[in-house]
Amino acid sequence: MTDTPNVKDDAFRALELEALFPRERSTHKPRILLLYGSLRKTSYSRLIAEEAARILTRLGCEARLFDPAGLPLVDDVSEGNPKVQELRDLVLWCEGMVWSSPERHGAMTGLMKTQIDWIPLAPIGGVRPTQGKTLALMQVEGGSQSFNTVNQLRILGRWMRLLTIPNQSSVAKAWDEFDETGRMKPSPYYDRVVDVMEELVKFTWLTRDIKDHLVDRYSERVESREALSKRVNAPKD
Repeated sequence: MTDTPNVKDDAFRALELEALFPRERSTHKPRILLLYGSLRKTSYSRLIAEEAARILTRLGCEARLFDPAGLPLVDDVSEGNPKVQELRDLVLWCEGMVWSSPERHGAMTGLMKTQIDWIPLAPIGGVRPTQGKTLALMQVEGGSQSFNTVNQLRILGRWMRLLTIPNQSSVAKAWDEFDETGRMKPSPYYDRVVDVMEELVKFTWLTRDIKDHLVDRYSERVESREALSKRVNAPKD
């Protein structure tokens, strides 16, 4: 049962338990970036992200929100645009993320997708911005409860090579879940947000020191990303 002639021995590695359970662990506060998908004056995706940031802070994290106002469309400006650089710097800074989007026409908003699209898969300064970092998902809707948006975001999280946690939050009739000061009312929806943030923090503590090992891939040891790109994009004879 160990006959694997197709495996390249120089790229194959046995499981390294020492790498999965390091003796030394980081002790600084987990760094969490929160993105939201609406610019409305009363943006429920922003309000719930702010509520999540308060919970994360109480759980011992350093939480920062990115304000997407003024972020240009992808490919409409150069990567050196100040707003794009602000977003990318925050993504490099963080160890986990929260994505919070309204559901519009049965999907995430264009603004939410634009933020994600400005985050590259390719390395920045030798570092892949999202690979191996944790991710929690939330959505708000004006009507009955839906999971279209978190399901879409989960696909994107996987594509961005993020460790997307199992739990998620979907808040129906969001306009009725916040008071006049913009704070979320006590409810099972609020309790679920706490659940999701707790889980995100646990997964971040567990994985942040070993994220590179967790997402290390045999196929990329066989063929580098650069070599793969060259092969895939080579002109056909």
